[in-house]
Amino acid sequence: MKAYYERRAAEYDDWWRGTGLFATRHRSGWHEEAAALTRTLEALPPARTLDVACGTGFLTQHLRGEITGLDQSASMLELARKKVPEGRFVQGDALELPFANASFERALTSFFYGHLEEDDRESFLREARRVASELVVVDSALRDDGSRWRVYKRFFDPDLLADELGGGRTLFTGRWFVAVQA
Repeated sequence: MKAYYERRAAEYDDWWRGTGLFATRHRSGWHEEAAALTRTLEALPPARTLDVACGTGFLTQHLRGEITGLDQSASMLELARKKVPEGRFVQGDALELPFANASFERALTSFFYGHLEEDDRESFLREARRVASELVVVDSALRDDGSRWRVYKRFFDPDLLADELGGGRTLFTGRWFVAVQA
């Protein structure tokens, strides 16, 4: 997984914007839904937030409050620092978060949770709840975004995701994305 994201860093924002390698992909409603998702994140109250697996900071830049981003990829973090210069960025492992208990008010993760197999999901949830009282998970709602990489990936119905997180409320649901606050 680390090598996958290290290689994708330069093109990752193109996936969001539908440019570069992704310019010829037809994803009906994608741009409108991505804009609605970012507005949903912008509407969250400001908080001390840890963005776990923050990637290039594409969604991180829409968060308000004191922001810390964590990612295992140095290339992703380099891009995130440019988008959120006032943020703090740490290279580290999302399954063993390098932060003290209750360091944050909110932990957010986007397009990471769906890559985790069961044991790693349990480890991640334990760690996220250890460092923050609130968890927001943003992930994929559709089974095919046109990417052709061989990685483990799950796709979510918002109610089933909320149940898996131990309860919560749907912040956003669409054809392409879901966001659940637990």
